[in-house]
Amino acid sequence: MDREDIAAAVQVLRHGGLVAFPTETVYGLGADASNTDAVKKIYAAKGRPRNHPLIVHLATAEEVDRWARDVPEAARRLARRYWPGPLTLILQSAAHVNDLVTGGQETIALRVPSHPIAQALLTQFGGGIAAPSANRYGRVSATMAEHVRAEFGAAVDCVVDGGPCDVGIESTIVDVSGSEPALLRPGSITSIDIEALLGRSLAPAKPGSPRAPGTVPKHYAPQTPLMLLEPDLLVELASSMTRQGHRVAVLARSARHPLLTGLTWIAAPESAAEYAHDLYSNLRALDRAGCSAILVEEPPPEAAWAAVHDRLTRAAAGSAIPDAT
Repeated sequence: MDREDIAAAVQVLRHGGLVAFPTETVYGLGADASNTDAVKKIYAAKGRPRNHPLIVHLATAEEVDRWARDVPEAARRLARRYWPGPLTLILQSAAHVNDLVTGGQETIALRVPSHPIAQALLTQFGGGIAAPSANRYGRVSATMAEHVRAEFGAAVDCVVDGGPCDVGIESTIVDVSGSEPALLRPGSITSIDIEALLGRSLAPAKPGSPRAPGTVPKHYAPQTPLMLLEPDLLVELASSMTRQGHRVAVLARSARHPLLTGLTWIAAPESAAEYAHDLYSNLRALDRAGCSAILVEEPPPEAAWAAVHDRLTRAAAGSAIPDAT
């Protein structure tokens, strides 16, 4: 960690600029959460709808009461156990919080990241940093600094390079703003982990739940159409498409694949955690392969894979695969 890089990033934030920085989950595109003009730059750079709320990153859990009100005991228990870490809590927003940060809602999303660079940046800045993932809205999240630079170029004032992110997918989001805790987005901290700590079941997201980052139907998507398939159907479709002259990209859980002209094949790691770590880098690589479609083997229907399944399902939503009949 270069202290001069951190100091430069802090100055950019204090002057209302945009800073991309690593967290343990993905890279964030950050601005001073108390500066309206700076937060507007996030929405403009990403092409993000202004009713889609941002996560405010804090250095410590002790800062929560500056940003939220009526914090319930369930939230404090989760914070004591999982902060710093890949957990976002939805709470009732304090009165002073900018509507741009909350997406016009009465709730706010808060997180304390564990990455040492994020911690150093937040500590030296001394305030909240609003930071969605550092990618164009709806596209594949960035897990390396080079992804951010490729995505934004000069639109971001400062990119702090912290190497690859450890987790590789976005934080778990739990709504604790109402009468019962609800899981709004799965992540590396699973619903089983949270329910065991709270001693109660998590409710599912409902139509009246607060809007939360990364929960729209189409999200995390490469530009190439993507489809989720069972292994046998994946190979069958890949073979049919290549016979028709299409180039096909595949993300599978096996290195064994048919020898077909025009086939790009990536064998993903077997464990859920390693698969998640590599997911966005793999999708970006396949998106650059110049193919007509990305075919992805469906992950196992197990709790450990819930976050991966969520990201892939949203990435595939609305995709139209070329007809190979």
